[in-house]
Amino acid sequence: MLYVYEFELFKGEDGWIIARPFDFDGATQGADVAEASAMAADWLKLMLEHYVMHGEDIPEATLGHEPTREDGRVLLVAVEAGLDTIPAVTASEAAELLGVSRARVSQMLKADLLEGFRKGRDSFITRYSVDARLREKPKAGRPKKSAKTS
Repeated sequence: MLYVYEFELFKGEDGWIIARPFDFDGATQGADVAEASAMAADWLKLMLEHYVMHGEDIPEATLGHEPTREDGRVLLVAVEAGLDTIPAVTASEAAELLGVSRARVSQMLKADLLEGFRKGRDSFITRYSVDARLREKPKAGRPKKSAKTS
């Protein structure tokens, strides 16, 4: 589905260009207007996918804003977002990529170590969360219990 929202672009105190949406909390930034605009599109897509994945109500887009800052300008951002746009693998594929069992993937989902969603009867794990887990390179086995100090 195509979503269209407005962002305000303005120069931050540190010289970065800030992109703040009118209809969501949060913001992103870039070194220049082009980068801030691209970051705004990426940020919006990820936010919308998060809402869809978790069955949350997506904020209604309000258009026609005026800049709230003297140096601000309004940027219109349009993105395609939905369950079909989320890079994902099946739970079995995630298990293979991570070198763990399918049951361990289920445990990791419940512990919020991986992020996933259901589409019909099928379970999917986001590639974002699988890739993040691979970057962490957790050690195999159970964590050691910490020694109690007196």
